Amino acid sequence: MTIWICGTCGVEHPDTEQPPAGDCVICADERQWVPESGQVWTTLAELAADGHELVHEELEPGIHRLNRKPPFGIGQWSHLVRTPGGNLLWDPPNHLDRQLVDKITELGGAEVIVASHPHMYGSQVSWSHELGDIPVLVHTADRRWVRREDPVIKEWSGAVEVLPGVTVIEGGGHFPGAAVAHVATGSDGRGTLLTGDTIVPVAAKGWVTFMRSYPNKIPLSAGLVRRIVDRLEPYPFERLYSLLGGMVTTDAKAAVRDSAERYIAWVSGANDHLG
Repeated sequence: MTIWICGTCGVEHPDTEQPPAGDCVICADERQWVPESGQVWTTLAELAADGHELVHEELEPGIHRLNRKPPFGIGQWSHLVRTPGGNLLWDPPNHLDRQLVDKITELGGAEVIVASHPHMYGSQVSWSHELGDIPVLVHTADRRWVRREDPVIKEWSGAVEVLPGVTVIEGGGHFPGAAVAHVATGSDGRGTLLTGDTIVPVAAKGWVTFMRSYPNKIPLSAGLVRRIVDRLEPYPFERLYSLLGGMVTTDAKAAVRDSAERYIAWVSGANDHLG
Protein backbone atom coordinates (compact mmCIF):
# COMPACT_ATOMS: atom_id res chain seq x y z
CA MET A 1 0.00 0.00 0.00
CA THR A 2 1.12 3.58 -0.65
CA ILE A 3 0.53 6.96 0.98
CA TRP A 4 -0.47 9.23 -1.91
CA ILE A 5 0.38 12.95 -1.91
CA CYS A 6 -1.51 15.52 -3.98
CA GLY A 7 0.97 17.21 -6.29
CA THR A 8 -0.75 20.60 -5.98
CA CYS A 9 -1.56 21.07 -2.27
CA GLY A 10 0.85 18.45 -0.91
CA VAL A 11 -1.70 16.86 1.46
CA GLU A 12 -1.37 13.14 2.23
CA HIS A 13 -4.18 10.73 1.37
CA PRO A 14 -4.98 7.19 2.61
CA ASP A 15 -2.64 4.29 1.86
CA THR A 16 -4.09 2.38 -1.08
CA GLU A 17 -2.71 0.31 -3.93
CA GLN A 18 -3.78 2.86 -6.55
CA PRO A 19 -3.94 6.68 -6.39
CA PRO A 20 -7.26 8.14 -5.26
CA ALA A 21 -9.88 8.30 -7.98
CA GLY A 22 -10.75 11.77 -9.25
CA ASP A 23 -9.44 15.12 -8.11
CA CYS A 24 -8.13 16.03 -4.67
CA VAL A 25 -11.18 17.44 -2.91
CA ILE A 26 -9.08 20.06 -1.12
CA CYS A 27 -7.86 21.41 -4.47
CA ALA A 28 -11.30 21.18 -6.09
CA ASP A 29 -12.61 23.65 -3.48
CA GLU A 30 -12.87 27.33 -4.52
CA ARG A 31 -9.94 28.27 -2.29
CA GLN A 32 -7.50 26.09 -4.26
CA TRP A 33 -7.27 24.78 -7.81
CA VAL A 34 -6.78 21.62 -9.83
CA PRO A 35 -4.18 22.16 -12.59
CA GLU A 36 -5.60 22.58 -16.07
CA SER A 37 -3.42 19.64 -17.08
CA GLY A 38 -5.16 17.44 -14.52
CA GLN A 39 -4.70 15.91 -11.09
CA VAL A 40 -1.19 14.67 -10.22
CA TRP A 41 -0.27 12.26 -7.42
CA THR A 42 3.13 11.49 -5.95
CA THR A 43 4.52 9.63 -2.92
CA LEU A 44 6.84 10.33 0.00
CA ALA A 45 9.45 8.02 -1.56
CA GLU A 46 9.37 9.93 -4.84
CA LEU A 47 9.65 13.26 -3.05
CA ALA A 48 12.56 12.03 -0.93
CA ALA A 49 14.46 10.91 -4.03
CA ASP A 50 13.96 13.99 -6.22
CA GLY A 51 17.28 15.69 -5.47
CA HIS A 52 16.06 18.62 -3.36
CA GLU A 53 17.99 20.49 -0.67
CA LEU A 54 17.00 21.20 2.94
CA VAL A 55 16.55 24.86 3.85
CA HIS A 56 16.68 25.73 7.56
CA GLU A 57 16.64 29.15 9.24
CA GLU A 58 16.37 30.30 12.86
CA LEU A 59 14.07 33.31 12.71
CA GLU A 60 14.62 34.21 16.35
CA PRO A 61 15.67 32.27 19.46
CA GLY A 62 13.40 29.24 19.73
CA ILE A 63 11.58 29.67 16.40
CA HIS A 64 12.92 27.82 13.36
CA ARG A 65 11.54 27.39 9.87
CA LEU A 66 12.21 24.63 7.36
CA ASN A 67 11.55 24.13 3.67
CA ARG A 68 12.96 22.36 0.64
CA LYS A 69 14.63 23.70 -2.49
CA PRO A 70 13.07 23.45 -4.99
CA PRO A 71 9.76 23.75 -3.12
CA PHE A 72 6.90 21.30 -3.55
CA GLY A 73 3.15 21.87 -3.65
CA ILE A 74 2.18 25.24 -2.21
CA GLY A 75 5.77 25.67 -1.10
CA GLN A 76 5.03 26.60 2.49
CA TRP A 77 7.53 26.93 5.31
CA SER A 78 7.06 24.66 8.33
CA HIS A 79 7.87 26.19 11.71
CA LEU A 80 9.28 24.50 14.79
CA VAL A 81 8.73 26.31 18.08
CA ARG A 82 11.13 25.15 20.79
CA THR A 83 10.12 25.40 24.45
CA PRO A 84 11.38 23.86 27.71
CA GLY A 85 8.18 21.79 27.74
CA GLY A 86 8.64 20.39 24.23
CA ASN A 87 8.32 21.60 20.66
CA LEU A 88 5.44 22.51 18.38
CA LEU A 89 5.65 21.48 14.71
CA TRP A 90 3.47 24.11 13.02
CA ASP A 91 2.23 23.60 9.45
CA PRO A 92 3.97 20.22 9.12
CA PRO A 93 6.07 19.47 6.03
CA ASN A 94 4.38 17.91 3.01
CA HIS A 95 7.41 15.65 2.51
CA LEU A 96 9.45 13.41 4.79
CA ASP A 97 13.07 12.47 4.17
CA ARG A 98 16.19 11.62 6.16
CA GLN A 99 17.82 15.04 6.19
CA LEU A 100 14.62 16.72 7.36
CA VAL A 101 13.98 14.08 10.01
CA ASP A 102 17.56 14.45 11.26
CA LYS A 103 17.28 18.25 11.47
CA ILE A 104 13.99 18.18 13.38
CA THR A 105 15.42 15.49 15.68
CA GLU A 106 18.52 17.62 16.24
CA LEU A 107 16.24 20.51 17.24
CA GLY A 108 14.50 18.33 19.81
CA GLY A 109 11.72 16.66 17.84
CA ALA A 110 8.16 17.68 18.64
CA GLU A 111 5.46 17.05 21.22
CA VAL A 112 2.50 18.17 19.13
CA ILE A 113 1.66 18.93 15.47
CA VAL A 114 -0.79 21.62 14.41
CA ALA A 115 -1.64 22.81 10.89
CA SER A 116 -3.02 26.33 10.51
CA HIS A 117 -5.70 25.12 8.06
CA PRO A 118 -6.44 22.21 5.68
CA HIS A 119 -4.11 23.37 2.90
CA MET A 120 -1.29 22.86 5.42
CA TYR A 121 -2.19 19.36 6.64
CA GLY A 122 0.76 18.15 4.56
CA SER A 123 2.08 14.79 5.77
CA GLN A 124 0.87 15.38 9.31
CA VAL A 125 0.05 11.75 10.13
CA SER A 126 3.31 10.48 8.62
CA TRP A 127 5.21 13.02 10.71
CA SER A 128 3.35 12.02 13.84
CA HIS A 129 4.32 8.39 13.33
CA GLU A 130 7.92 9.38 12.62
CA LEU A 131 8.09 11.40 15.85
CA GLY A 132 6.56 8.76 18.12
CA ASP A 133 2.81 8.97 17.41
CA ILE A 134 2.54 12.47 18.86
CA PRO A 135 -0.89 14.15 18.74
CA VAL A 136 -2.02 15.96 15.59
CA LEU A 137 -4.50 18.70 16.47
CA VAL A 138 -7.20 19.40 13.87
CA HIS A 139 -9.83 22.07 14.36
CA THR A 140 -13.30 20.57 14.79
CA ALA A 141 -14.82 22.84 12.13
CA ASP A 142 -12.32 21.62 9.53
CA ARG A 143 -12.24 17.92 10.40
CA ARG A 144 -14.11 17.00 7.19
CA TRP A 145 -11.08 18.06 5.15
CA VAL A 146 -8.78 15.46 6.72
CA ARG A 147 -7.88 13.00 3.97
CA ARG A 148 -5.91 10.47 6.02
CA GLU A 149 -7.60 9.52 9.27
CA ASP A 150 -5.60 8.12 12.16
CA PRO A 151 -5.96 7.73 15.95
CA VAL A 152 -3.26 10.39 16.47
CA ILE A 153 -5.70 13.08 15.28
CA LYS A 154 -7.36 15.01 18.10
CA GLU A 155 -9.88 17.84 17.73
CA TRP A 156 -9.68 21.32 19.22
CA SER A 157 -11.50 24.66 19.01
CA GLY A 158 -11.38 28.12 20.56
CA ALA A 159 -7.96 28.79 22.06
CA VAL A 160 -5.75 26.02 23.46
CA GLU A 161 -2.38 26.28 25.19
CA VAL A 162 -0.68 23.34 23.50
CA LEU A 163 2.63 23.89 25.33
CA PRO A 164 3.51 26.31 28.13
CA GLY A 165 3.44 29.78 26.57
CA VAL A 166 2.31 28.51 23.14
CA THR A 167 -1.39 28.96 22.33
CA VAL A 168 -3.23 28.04 19.14
CA ILE A 169 -6.10 30.42 18.46
CA GLU A 170 -9.12 30.01 16.21
CA GLY A 171 -9.03 32.99 13.87
CA GLY A 172 -11.42 31.75 11.20
CA GLY A 173 -11.89 33.53 7.89
CA HIS A 174 -9.79 31.63 5.38
CA PHE A 175 -11.35 28.44 6.79
CA PRO A 176 -13.80 28.26 9.73
CA GLY A 177 -11.04 26.72 11.84
CA ALA A 178 -8.12 28.69 10.40
CA ALA A 179 -5.66 29.18 13.23
CA VAL A 180 -2.68 31.19 14.39
CA ALA A 181 -0.09 30.20 17.00
CA HIS A 182 0.92 32.71 19.66
CA VAL A 183 4.36 32.33 21.24
CA ALA A 184 4.35 34.40 24.42
CA THR A 185 8.14 34.33 24.84
CA GLY A 186 8.79 35.32 21.23
CA SER A 187 10.22 38.68 20.21
CA ASP A 188 12.14 38.94 23.50
CA GLY A 189 8.95 38.49 25.51
CA ARG A 190 6.78 40.83 23.42
CA GLY A 191 5.12 37.91 21.65
CA THR A 192 5.33 36.36 18.20
CA LEU A 193 2.48 35.17 15.98
CA LEU A 194 2.62 32.37 13.39
CA THR A 195 -0.26 33.16 11.08
CA GLY A 196 -0.56 30.50 8.39
CA ASP A 197 -2.95 32.03 5.83
CA THR A 198 -5.21 33.70 8.39
CA ILE A 199 -3.14 36.90 8.07
CA VAL A 200 -0.62 37.37 5.26
CA PRO A 201 2.01 40.11 4.86
CA VAL A 202 1.90 41.99 1.55
CA ALA A 203 4.53 43.74 -0.57
CA ALA A 204 4.30 47.04 1.31
CA LYS A 205 6.35 46.84 4.51
CA GLY A 206 4.30 46.71 7.68
CA TRP A 207 0.97 45.79 6.04
CA VAL A 208 -1.01 42.55 5.83
CA THR A 209 -4.17 41.25 4.20
CA PHE A 210 -6.92 38.67 4.68
CA MET A 211 -8.49 36.44 2.00
CA ARG A 212 -10.81 33.49 1.55
CA SER A 213 -8.73 32.41 -1.46
CA TYR A 214 -5.31 33.82 -2.23
CA PRO A 215 -4.76 32.12 -5.62
CA ASN A 216 -8.32 32.84 -6.79
CA LYS A 217 -8.46 36.33 -5.21
CA ILE A 218 -11.70 35.82 -3.26
CA PRO A 219 -11.93 38.36 -0.41
CA LEU A 220 -13.34 38.00 3.08
CA SER A 221 -16.20 40.09 4.40
CA ALA A 222 -15.67 43.05 6.69
CA GLY A 223 -17.32 41.10 9.51
CA LEU A 224 -14.95 38.15 9.28
CA VAL A 225 -11.87 40.39 9.23
CA ARG A 226 -13.16 42.28 12.28
CA ARG A 227 -13.70 38.96 14.05
CA ILE A 228 -10.12 37.83 13.36
CA VAL A 229 -8.72 41.04 14.86
CA ASP A 230 -11.05 40.84 17.86
CA ARG A 231 -10.00 37.25 18.62
CA LEU A 232 -6.34 38.32 18.67
CA GLU A 233 -6.91 41.36 20.87
CA PRO A 234 -5.93 39.60 24.15
CA TYR A 235 -2.53 38.56 22.76
CA PRO A 236 0.48 40.88 22.39
CA PHE A 237 2.80 40.29 19.45
CA GLU A 238 5.70 42.29 18.07
CA ARG A 239 6.44 40.04 15.09
CA LEU A 240 4.46 37.75 12.83
CA TYR A 241 5.55 35.09 10.37
CA SER A 242 3.38 33.68 7.59
CA LEU A 243 3.61 30.36 5.77
CA LEU A 244 5.14 31.56 2.48
CA GLY A 245 7.93 33.51 4.15
CA GLY A 246 6.32 36.91 4.60
CA MET A 247 6.85 38.60 7.93
CA VAL A 248 6.25 41.77 9.92
CA THR A 249 9.12 42.33 12.35
CA THR A 250 8.11 45.56 14.11
CA ASP A 251 4.84 46.42 15.88
CA ALA A 252 2.99 43.61 14.11
CA LYS A 253 -0.16 43.95 16.21
CA ALA A 254 -0.59 47.56 15.10
CA ALA A 255 0.07 46.47 11.52
CA VAL A 256 -2.76 43.94 11.76
CA ARG A 257 -5.16 46.50 13.27
CA ASP A 258 -4.32 49.20 10.71
CA SER A 259 -4.48 46.77 7.79
CA ALA A 260 -7.85 45.47 8.98
CA GLU A 261 -9.28 48.99 9.15
CA ARG A 262 -8.03 49.74 5.63
CA TYR A 263 -9.42 46.45 4.31
CA ILE A 264 -12.80 46.92 6.01
CA ALA A 265 -13.13 50.46 4.63
CA TRP A 266 -12.66 49.22 1.07
CA VAL A 267 -14.86 46.12 1.16
CA SER A 268 -17.66 47.91 3.04
CA GLY A 269 -17.93 50.70 0.45
CA ALA A 270 -16.65 53.51 2.67
CA ASN A 271 -14.06 54.39 0.04
CA ASP A 272 -16.28 54.10 -3.04
CA HIS A 273 -15.88 57.84 -3.68
CA LEU A 274 -12.21 57.16 -4.38
CA GLY A 275 -12.91 54.65 -7.14
